[in-house]
Amino acid sequence: MGSLLNSVRSPKDLQQLTPEQLPQLCAEIREKIIQTVSTNGGHLASNLGVVELTVALHRVFHSPEDKIVWDVGHQAYTHKMLTGRLDRIGTIRTRGGLSGFPNRQESPHDPLTSGHSSTSISAALGIFKAKELKGDAGHVVAVIGDGALTGGLAYEGMNNAGRLHKNFIVILNDNKMSISRNVGSMARYLARIRTKPSYFRIKGNIENTLDHIPGVGRPFRHALTKSKSILKQLLYNSTIFEDMGFYYYGPFDGHDTEKLMEVFQNVKSIPHPVLIHVLTRKGKGYSYAEENPKAFHGVSCFNVETGKAVTAAGSFSSVFGSKLCSLASEDERICAITAAMQEGTGLSVFSQKYPERFFDTGIAEEHAVTFAGGLACGGMLPVFAVYSSFLQRGYDQLIHDVSLQRTKIVLAVDRAGIVGEDGETHQGIFDAAFLKTIPGITIYSPSYYDELQSSMRQALYDCDGLAAVRYPRGEQLFRPFDFHGSRKAYCLYGNESADIALITYGRLFSNACQALSLLKERGIEARIIKLNRIFPIDREAIREALKAKAVFFFEEGIAQGGIGEHFSFLLNQAAYQGRFYLRAINGFVPHETMMQALEQLGLSAGEMAELIVSECSD
Repeated sequence: MGSLLNSVRSPKDLQQLTPEQLPQLCAEIREKIIQTVSTNGGHLASNLGVVELTVALHRVFHSPEDKIVWDVGHQAYTHKMLTGRLDRIGTIRTRGGLSGFPNRQESPHDPLTSGHSSTSISAALGIFKAKELKGDAGHVVAVIGDGALTGGLAYEGMNNAGRLHKNFIVILNDNKMSISRNVGSMARYLARIRTKPSYFRIKGNIENTLDHIPGVGRPFRHALTKSKSILKQLLYNSTIFEDMGFYYYGPFDGHDTEKLMEVFQNVKSIPHPVLIHVLTRKGKGYSYAEENPKAFHGVSCFNVETGKAVTAAGSFSSVFGSKLCSLASEDERICAITAAMQEGTGLSVFSQKYPERFFDTGIAEEHAVTFAGGLACGGMLPVFAVYSSFLQRGYDQLIHDVSLQRTKIVLAVDRAGIVGEDGETHQGIFDAAFLKTIPGITIYSPSYYDELQSSMRQALYDCDGLAAVRYPRGEQLFRPFDFHGSRKAYCLYGNESADIALITYGRLFSNACQALSLLKERGIEARIIKLNRIFPIDREAIREALKAKAVFFFEEGIAQGGIGEHFSFLLNQAAYQGRFYLRAINGFVPHETMMQALEQLGLSAGEMAELIVSECSD
């Protein structure tokens, strides 16, 4: 790492550098980002694309008095380095280390803990109004990507912010992508703006000319900018952002630090909402990421010289994608939907084989759910593949636009359970609890690839109404040689006459099986009641549990309102006289590896066994 970056311990240190030194600083930052992500994994392409933008922001604005709100926040590594966290950047996404996203508990320079898309303008507006009410000085800046502009929340925030008569700044970081390449009308609209910057040069020339017409020029120009007339459209070619109340400037080269600083300095004094459009290149400075920004958006550890990542042999996502293709070949009603996560959810092959039945809605989960409901109303069989933590945003639509309509859609809930290093904002620990509240839903939670395949067929054809199949990130875990899956709602494993029953579902079944072996070594016999369909719970599974003197329910999900809590309720209804123990998750789960998190939560095989030994050794 070079000496310039070492000298920047706070944004104030950045002011001591000359403009001529900034390109070297940016090069050193990129080198550090590549080195760090190659070791720890994380978001590479997005961070490489905003280096100059971040440096310019911190040269012109004065954090933490000025508040910089990063949308999603996966591009904040440079921001962290420039705000006193350089010495800890090597710990990013590791237990006890820095978060991979902005985090309010980590630094006063992070005004918002973020991780989901399209929130920055609304949050920044709230921060702005709080400053105003308290009489605090300082600017508020929201940095939002073009991908995030496919989410409706961005426009809800912009709609409110456009009514201000004070300085409020939104920076549109336009790299033509979210994770996958952007889709939809807004993507096409921004492409037109990018390719016709002459519009804004013409606009500036018109303003300048009008201002110099004695007596009438300036009043006429003011009236024209406020009008909604055809004349305004002809002369100004105004943007949607101006129609929503923002002064629009751009597009500018997002890698020209000097120009960006000049623009930022100029707009600070404008008593009006401002949107600055900057163009950046995702992955800039690392050839492999520039050539394939999708592959280098979120990466595991990789070799810097070759760009080769350490990849798993298989994953639940890829098995899901393959199975859906197979089912779609048999049934022309099957459609696949993603919210800007084509690669992540395993739908790339489907999109190529069945392009007319593949729909990418952009980062718009609410729309995706309602759109799926509409497809179902029209007689299709829609499958919406979505990460668990992102599905949270479509809860109202699941109730009102699907369940209430009594239509059939299938949710393929990817990244269910602990996801690991992405941390609090991405852990898939709430879906089982909130989905089970929806009338008429059926929820499956397979433990292995073959169970995922059979669950998909069951969800499509063996149950009415809304159905969900939830499965974890990555590979399947340990599978006993003598375990044979079942299409039944539940199955048994272990000593079926044992007085101790472990109940679980999904990935934790692997740990429970290993816990059985550990218990057997200590002379304790137990059995597992494995829930394949976790809601509604099969009454026969309850009757099996009633035979046990002690029931231990282990759940990789939130305790409050979860499946374990519901199982306890059903046992109580059946007048269960034994002991019931529930070990599930309480609160948010920080960033660390999946295995570390399960250990910490008491959900590893060893921790399961220890709980049972401690409670049953009397």
